[in-house]
Amino acid sequence: MIVKAKNEKDLIHPTAIIHHGAEIDEGVEIGPYSVIGRDVKIGKRTVIGSHVVVDGWTRIGTECSIHQFASIGAPPQDITYKGEKTEVIIGNNNVIREFVTIHRGTVKGGGQTVIGDKNFLMAYVHIAHDCKIGNNVIMANAATLAGHVRIEDHAIIGGLVAIHQFANVGAYAIIGGASAITHDVPPYVMAVGNRAKLYGLNKVGLRRHGFSREEIDTLKKAYNILFRSGLALTDAVGKLEEEMKHSIHAAKLVEFIKASKRGITRETGRRAEGDETD
Repeated sequence: MIVKAKNEKDLIHPTAIIHHGAEIDEGVEIGPYSVIGRDVKIGKRTVIGSHVVVDGWTRIGTECSIHQFASIGAPPQDITYKGEKTEVIIGNNNVIREFVTIHRGTVKGGGQTVIGDKNFLMAYVHIAHDCKIGNNVIMANAATLAGHVRIEDHAIIGGLVAIHQFANVGAYAIIGGASAITHDVPPYVMAVGNRAKLYGLNKVGLRRHGFSREEIDTLKKAYNILFRSGLALTDAVGKLEEEMKHSIHAAKLVEFIKASKRGITRETGRRAEGDETD
């Protein structure tokens, strides 16, 4: 065990079990009855509560807060997994609340489950093997990701949301509670339902993140071309590329849609009222 803290006794509870091969950096706090495995690396000033298990080939960055009963780095729930060396990689300044479970990757999925920086994972969140979470993502209570899911920066996933394996959620999107996501959710939009449908732009979220009125109006135009013009999606994408080629946000939508393998979540039809109200 590598412990750089000067006051180890004050930071690591005597009932914590830490394998001698683990690397515990300066200022890390570990609470009562937590278990840290042999191949774990924990960065500076991360705080681990009581009864936490961190196992496998797991790397945790600096100044994370991991609350009681979380389980990080357990083998993937994949019947093809045979004990290969696969990883969980967690960045800096993440909050991981009670009973969160994060599983290692699989060889066939690239071998890594990756979580970026400044994410907030509320109680009972599950992140399965080979998922990729960006930065500043919020996942509410009991949100569940199947394997190989990708969540881009600043997305918000509501409570009790279930996301199908290989589905992706774009940046600045918001998914309402108790939704089932079976297709990719584009950036900047709102989605809700079982199975989920789109309900316009996430304009409140965009404003909170500093998007200007001009940027939101541009995104509104792009959204209408893609989902309310009556065009086939491939034709709508072509029109977007032609008419809005100077918009970085329109380009991001196009890039996301072209990369989709599961298909894109769509609207059920235009709402009668409040369709484009601010």
